[in-house]
Amino acid sequence: MPFSNFELKTVDVDAGAIRLRIGGSGPPLLLLHGHPRTHMTWGTVAEILAPFFTVVCPDLPGFGKSYIPQDAPDSIHSSKMEKARSLRQLKDKLGLPSFFLAGHDRGSLTAFRLAMMCPDIVRKLVIIDGLPVLEHLERADWRFARDWYHWFFFAQPGKPERVISADPEAWYDKLSPDVMGAEAYADIREAIHDPAVIHGMIEDYRAGIRVDHIHDKQDREAGRKVSCPMLCLWSLRDDLQQIYTDPVAIWRNWASDVSGFGVDSGHHVAEENPRDLAAAIKTFLLTED
Repeated sequence: MPFSNFELKTVDVDAGAIRLRIGGSGPPLLLLHGHPRTHMTWGTVAEILAPFFTVVCPDLPGFGKSYIPQDAPDSIHSSKMEKARSLRQLKDKLGLPSFFLAGHDRGSLTAFRLAMMCPDIVRKLVIIDGLPVLEHLERADWRFARDWYHWFFFAQPGKPERVISADPEAWYDKLSPDVMGAEAYADIREAIHDPAVIHGMIEDYRAGIRVDHIHDKQDREAGRKVSCPMLCLWSLRDDLQQIYTDPVAIWRNWASDVSGFGVDSGHHVAEENPRDLAAAIKTFLLTED
């Protein structure tokens, strides 16, 4: 069973409540999931890493059973900057002075923003299947439009929620208990049948188009970079490398110390190849600089 000997709890921050699981021993490690997932996607990875780290797996704001950010015309409350602020408050509530940080997919965007905003608390950063929003938008071509069209569909007001909520399991037709595990599948199935959660997840994308890319541009113009060591991982049977050729080269524009490589997996690597992913995270985090 995933997350055996982990504590399930809810922690209040200024914007609302964050659901999480915490367990293990050693230096703290915060794992941030992607779309459409909850913290349960990390179950096997967390079990493997628990002997070496105190593993904290929250539902991102807007996802699962964490708070749904308030609406705003520019989706600012769903921005990665605001989510990073909430996670910094979560760190304080848990009594953690600093932590290692890893994020996948949409979680990688919040992880990147947190590392940019709070270099004093992020010891090392792992980005999995992600690039800064600005890089995606400036490099968008016909392949991006064909394969990642949902970014622009989700940016539209109202329509995505109506389409998805009409038949959530048809929209998210690749969710499977055989790959995810029964507990993770039940958790995300409950989430996608909640219209408020659908709205929260879609607002995460709207924030990318409306405001997150502006924050990225401000960082670039100011010459700010992630200062801690960073590992970039990508799924070899997904399309990040196919579209962008060399993710590590792109990340070197945004971080001072970057290494990276591909992992044999489809997009949802924490479920499809948790052992190789956990091994890559552990080796990077525990290797002395």
